[in-house]
Amino acid sequence: MEQTFRDDQIFVGGIWQKGRGAPITSHFAADGSVNTTISGASADDVEQAIARARDAQPAWGALKPHERATVLYRISEGLASNIERIGWVQSRDTSKSLAETRALATSAAATFRYFAAVAETSDDLLTVPRGDYTTASIHEPLGLVAAITPWNSPIASDAQKVAPALAAGNAVLLKPASWSPLVSLELARIAEEAGLPQGLLSVLPGSGREVGNLLVEHRDIAKVSFTGGTSTGRKLAHAAAEKLMPVSLELGGKSPTIVFDDCDVDLAIAGILFGIFSSSGQSCIAGSRLFVQRSIYDAFVERLVTATEALSVGHPFEATTQVSSLVHLDHRDSVESYVATARDEGGTILCGGTRPKDPALQAGAYYMPTIIAGLANTAQTCREEIFGPVLVVIPFEDEADVIAQGNDNDYGLACGIWSTDHRRCQRIARAIQAGTVWINTYKQFSISTPFGGDGDSGMGREKGRAGLRAYQRQKSIYEDMSGNPHPWARWP
Repeated sequence: MEQTFRDDQIFVGGIWQKGRGAPITSHFAADGSVNTTISGASADDVEQAIARARDAQPAWGALKPHERATVLYRISEGLASNIERIGWVQSRDTSKSLAETRALATSAAATFRYFAAVAETSDDLLTVPRGDYTTASIHEPLGLVAAITPWNSPIASDAQKVAPALAAGNAVLLKPASWSPLVSLELARIAEEAGLPQGLLSVLPGSGREVGNLLVEHRDIAKVSFTGGTSTGRKLAHAAAEKLMPVSLELGGKSPTIVFDDCDVDLAIAGILFGIFSSSGQSCIAGSRLFVQRSIYDAFVERLVTATEALSVGHPFEATTQVSSLVHLDHRDSVESYVATARDEGGTILCGGTRPKDPALQAGAYYMPTIIAGLANTAQTCREEIFGPVLVVIPFEDEADVIAQGNDNDYGLACGIWSTDHRRCQRIARAIQAGTVWINTYKQFSISTPFGGDGDSGMGREKGRAGLRAYQRQKSIYEDMSGNPHPWARWP
């Protein structure tokens, strides 16, 4: 695939310039090679981006929603016409398979199109008066929004924050993860070509310590939308509390997948494999705790192990690859350490638990799809997010047992249920503490449906029509219709 990387420039308030911060090297973890090195953003770059955003945002916010939507539609078209380019850059940057990165680029295009339509069709509310006046509830832009996105699915995460924030009338300062900065810069080029006014979007790769903290703490930033780790999310929430600033936090997960004895076994196994091993397990909603009803536990797990061992582990550019490299050698080492902990805790490795033996993969950050049995739900491996292709299987007795075990975790992001009993599925879906529950499917998404978590999985929701309002402030307006002075203010 004949592609090249762009020049060493970042997007500061709508202007391409060399960053004044520390260099950032992007690696292709599938073979250990270097993609490119760019100069990251400095504190001065952030201040410059904020100043340009401050100048540009009022005119953008004053536009009619359909006028803003016109630009978002063009961004959507630009993304859709650059799927191959975006997919290649993101695969090189994250080592995800091309099939997945193309799908993520397609999703990003759909996200901009959706929020353009939401902007055009969202109404303010003329509320019912309770006196001689009219009352209205209107929505206005917040102003300047910081969006901090993760390394695992950058183009999709970028779109889910940038599109609604722009549609709502804000300027956006986007900080991508240092492990995957390149595809966010591609988004900036497409937005520029689509005619987004200068200053409304910045892409500021850099360290969380310098760039991220400044964005969170800066007095001109009216909201931060963050997707990433729970510990960082907590620190961000503390900083936001000092400013009384709204935040949305989409954090980690340790999601349960529940298999009842009346399930469609083939359907369940396919969904479980996709839920934990697609994206090489690097997904916040990965179904990493599998609960199987004891009456079918042995037979089901045996079939699941056989299916897992048949998955194709390979280079991200190979069409047959199902499980690709992890994002970084350091992250592969972290996943390995969790599997070692599972062994120490008494777990039995049913499959995987090693790096691949294929010589062609030795230089990359690969790890074999792994299934572990013999651990209690209280084990560290069952409590903490591994963010890799590692699944723990646990038996359960009945509904009450699996609800208790499923909810016995600090996270509350997602859940999967496999059963042909519709009523039971609905009972479990309501009893499990999770922001999203899938029934007889997993990791299916719609931009029109809200997404987020509870507990250590975060706060707030993205997507859906309400996703636009999350980037606006609400204002109530009263207008007197009586023409009479207020009776309290009487005088001689």
